[in-house]
Amino acid sequence: MDTLTHALFGMATYGAIDKEGLEKPVKRSVLFASLAASQAPDADVFTGFTETGQIMGLLWHRGLTHSFFMAPVWALVIFAAAFVIWRQKHWLIFFAAFINVVIHNTLDGLNAWGTGWFEPLSSTRVALGFLPIVDVVIWSLFAGAFIVKWKYKSIPAPRVWKIVLLVAALHISIQALQGTFIINQVEDDFDQVELSAGFVPGSFNVIGKKDEVVTIKNHNAFGRESLTETLYSQEEVDLDPLLNKNKRAELLIEWAPFVVVTKDDTQLGVYDPRFYFDGEKLLFESIPVE
Repeated sequence: MDTLTHALFGMATYGAIDKEGLEKPVKRSVLFASLAASQAPDADVFTGFTETGQIMGLLWHRGLTHSFFMAPVWALVIFAAAFVIWRQKHWLIFFAAFINVVIHNTLDGLNAWGTGWFEPLSSTRVALGFLPIVDVVIWSLFAGAFIVKWKYKSIPAPRVWKIVLLVAALHISIQALQGTFIINQVEDDFDQVELSAGFVPGSFNVIGKKDEVVTIKNHNAFGRESLTETLYSQEEVDLDPLLNKNKRAELLIEWAPFVVVTKDDTQLGVYDPRFYFDGEKLLFESIPVE
């Protein structure tokens, strides 16, 4: 998910905690833990400042730092940082950090980009495609919570944030159920099939590959489907020249569930059809044809 969504969940989990009776340093520590943990797994973006990190970005981003096995590690690091700053050891500090890392990793695995939930034990990228990268429903829920808190000050803040988190969980569950239903309907029609949620709630792109043909169909909440793209992968093309000259192409093939191979008079390349929009290949690696 986007950075703002993760931060909003951090604020919401902090707001949902009943802080009555807690001293100010403890409250500050818990707020710090909630916000820091909501962003901590994305620390891997800093590898992009190195040349190797730029090449390996697809495999490194949302990799080990997003593993559920790292959640207690991140929580301990953030708990230690809070102790250094405020000298507090309240259990809520560790809990807020741990739960926000888990939320971050869970949300990232629910969209199409893919997340290494079980690294280093498994290199499998979980990309369920139930949510878009930016979810307008979730943003709207949090915006509504801020309005309610501002307009109805008599309502306890923890109650507002708990309701928002419950409704957000309900929205995510509905998206997951609908996405699972769609996949179950079409999976026998393809050799491989992937799901990618659209920005409109209840809208999904189904990307299916059978032999060399890749089709992208849109399914909406009303059960309607429409063909948006038909792509042809040139499976017979020799990819050795591409793999020898473009390391990122090799990583893209390893990272993506499947790719489309394309070759013309000017270039040889591969791209991930999940990120193909109106003729634009957002994840495309190629070399010039000599």
